[in-house]
Amino acid sequence: MGHRAKLLAGIGAVTATIAAVAALALSSNAVPSATGTRACALGEAQLGGFVDIPGGGFVMGVDPVFPEEGPPRRVLVSPFRLQAHDVTNSQFAAFVTETGYVTEAELNSGSAQVHESDTPEVVQSWWSLDRDATWRTPDGVGSDLTGRDLHPVIHVTLNDARAYAAWAGGRIPTEVEWEYAASRGLFDPMDPESGVRAPDGTARANIWTGIFPVINSRRDGFAGTAPVGCYEPGLTGAYDMIGNVWEWTESPFAPSVPRFTIKGGSYLCSEDYCQRYRVAARESFEVDFSTAHIGFRIVQRMEHTDAPG
Repeated sequence: MGHRAKLLAGIGAVTATIAAVAALALSSNAVPSATGTRACALGEAQLGGFVDIPGGGFVMGVDPVFPEEGPPRRVLVSPFRLQAHDVTNSQFAAFVTETGYVTEAELNSGSAQVHESDTPEVVQSWWSLDRDATWRTPDGVGSDLTGRDLHPVIHVTLNDARAYAAWAGGRIPTEVEWEYAASRGLFDPMDPESGVRAPDGTARANIWTGIFPVINSRRDGFAGTAPVGCYEPGLTGAYDMIGNVWEWTESPFAPSVPRFTIKGGSYLCSEDYCQRYRVAARESFEVDFSTAHIGFRIVQRMEHTDAPG
């Protein structure tokens, strides 16, 4: 069954224990809104920049937690250029303005939205199909992009991402390229969670902090998406490879699964539920469906120039 069918049927059943916690939390108005609490943004000069990722080898799928992440294997990667941040709403708006492109969520039946509620039923299915959710109206009817120019664009399918990438002179990275770049950016290669927090506990990524899906403490500064570049870049100079939004890749998830791979985790990944805020983590999704927590970045070919003689 695909994600669209699952959402229409009501997905995300959780245990009775979590339901009890949810009821208590919701009765005390503990569920936060999806607004940010930390002021940050990239400067205009940094917007749309790329970092060079040199070719080399690495161990893919290292320290696997879930079966689909392993086994670890040695992979060689050619050099490429990686956009230093997720594609933003402002960048996607420029693409739409120039080309007149209409996303699949706008053409079809909307997009998957995180379900907010003031009743304990929120824990029965925290996702719903919102027919009014699009990249232009990220929270559904009545919402817009005011104050979100530098947030990652969401509610875009892989097909939408491909169209943008072609217009921008790039392409969507493969899973190998994405994981290689993310691995090179880790602050501590021996600690797969070093992209999430510093040794002193300082947040390095936007994830869910608290009890998922009912209490978000916002210890990292945000409850929903954050503007790109709010956390220190990894060692490659790329921002937000971990958390904030999942990122599309151009790699099928598995030979028998007609879906493509997303990487990096999102603001909905938590220590007690998802744990997919690691470079080896992966999930699958249909190419023509979108959600409130999937975005993308693009890569370009590394141009080689001859040294002056």
